[in-house]
Amino acid sequence: MDTLHFLTCGSVDDGKSTLIGRLLLESKSIFDDQLAALESESRQYGTQGLQADPALLLDGLQAEREQGITIDVAYRFFATAQRRFRVAVTPRHAQYTRNMATGASTASVAVILVDARKGLLSQTRRHSRIVAMMGIVHGVLAVNKMDLVDFDQATFDSIVADAQTLATELGFASLQAIPLSGLMGDNVMQPSLRMPWYTGPSLLDYLNTIDSGNRQSVQPFRLPVQWVNRPHLDFRGYCGQVAAGTVRRGDAVRILPSGMATRVKAVWSGFEEVPQAQAGDSVTLTLTDEVDVSRGDVLVAADAPPQVADQFEARLLWMGEHALAPGRQYQMKLACKKVTATVTALKYQEDLYTGAHLAVKVLQLNGIARVTLSTSAPLVFEPYAQNHTLGGFILIDKLSHETVGAGMIEFALRRAANIHWQALTLNKAVRAQLKHQPPRCIWFTGLSGSGKSTLANQLEQRLHLDGRHTYMLDGDNLRHGLNRDLGFSEADRVENVRRVAQVARLMVDAGLIVLVSLISPYQADRAMARSLFEPGEFVEVFVDAPLATCELRDAKGLYAKARRGELKNFTGIDSPYEPPLAPEVHLQVETLDVQECLMRLYAYIQ
Repeated sequence: MDTLHFLTCGSVDDGKSTLIGRLLLESKSIFDDQLAALESESRQYGTQGLQADPALLLDGLQAEREQGITIDVAYRFFATAQRRFRVAVTPRHAQYTRNMATGASTASVAVILVDARKGLLSQTRRHSRIVAMMGIVHGVLAVNKMDLVDFDQATFDSIVADAQTLATELGFASLQAIPLSGLMGDNVMQPSLRMPWYTGPSLLDYLNTIDSGNRQSVQPFRLPVQWVNRPHLDFRGYCGQVAAGTVRRGDAVRILPSGMATRVKAVWSGFEEVPQAQAGDSVTLTLTDEVDVSRGDVLVAADAPPQVADQFEARLLWMGEHALAPGRQYQMKLACKKVTATVTALKYQEDLYTGAHLAVKVLQLNGIARVTLSTSAPLVFEPYAQNHTLGGFILIDKLSHETVGAGMIEFALRRAANIHWQALTLNKAVRAQLKHQPPRCIWFTGLSGSGKSTLANQLEQRLHLDGRHTYMLDGDNLRHGLNRDLGFSEADRVENVRRVAQVARLMVDAGLIVLVSLISPYQADRAMARSLFEPGEFVEVFVDAPLATCELRDAKGLYAKARRGELKNFTGIDSPYEPPLAPEVHLQVETLDVQECLMRLYAYIQ
């Protein structure tokens, strides 16, 4: 018996929890103690007087019961004689779009509820677009609360006409419209006697018969390796869930991204050898040859391998409280592989109400955009529309370890295939040896007026007296040329740091000691800069001066202008500064004079 995964979504107060609660009640999918608890809680939190309120079966959080809204994704299971069901009841408020997308990510069918009194609202359209984005192509337009419009056919037909236009625009393969009353039970389990003009299926009849849409078993074989199983010297197996296709003993397979070819020796399910496995099965494969396979590699059909690339175009749903700015690094997880990824460009943001393309520099919470991505290592992938496992990814903040984005790969950027590293005869070690010095990047960070440039300038003079080969990259000077096109928004600051870090990296490769004086207010961007260098080459110097001290030193009058509102996005006033957590050198300029700071710096460099 197969399992259909579906979700319910829509606008505020359209009756999702009530509808699914009714399904659970009438399908006998709750226990006697749950029913007793429902009756008790209905008297306290319910909206139906002394009658049992089915919505409370889904609203599990106390805040949900008190406010009568859905906040978290509620998963419930029930079954009929035909199939099993897993339903995700998703929140309808805009601030919980992340939760709604989570519920949609594993569903095959979407039940889109509409209040018959209100028709298609903006939030209905928003959720419909997210459903389509997540690859769901079969939908149910559940026109609910028909009892409140006297079961009027004209009202139903008008809503269906609007919905069909939207469904065509979004590319739905099918949209079954059903008039119903979740509270009264009309057309939920059985056909309604109060709507004889409707001759289609009830909601449950439709869910019992709709194709679950699982086409993965007929596609070429794919298995991302989750774990290398080595219980003893005589056994080496590769564990994972089959993402597509079928695998049998003797099948020719290829390991990607390395491209090595071999054959399947045996297929194991638990402790038993089985003749084959198909999409959705969790198995262990043994191979005929001793080949190098690691977690994150993908075993694929030898005659139909997927693509491998390190630059992509994708659609991205941003889930982070802090806005996405192009150029910042994140950890990207695709199937079982983790790499460093950078959103190199925001091509446009999609208006979830109208579908319009909007030009933006940053992507805020719950925004959806088409982006380009660059990864630190090649990834085995397929377009999300073809394979959700090898096409869907998440982005993780490197500092907080929070999941901040979910995306769907559209295609690889072909221009990446035309770019290759050119082998050079001379390397960094040879250039540094000629200069008789270890190359380094000394990165000064701190508030404006803290003394970064003063200390960096004096340190360079001291190193010059020692015969060292140096160069200084000062933030203000760079904004006259290399970065003259950048402002002071967060996105521009991210790009400012990225450019300076790349230039500093080239200078270190040339064997130089490069000194960078840059406010660089965000930890993530300084971490990105550090990642460009080998261990020991990057020296972070935190010039720590209180804001009040920096304002007193304000020779340029910048703080005064910022206080008057004449300068926007000024660090320390209306833009944040995130102090380094573990700098190599921490100079507290309130307690040290310039010469003492210089001595500490010079001693560390020596």
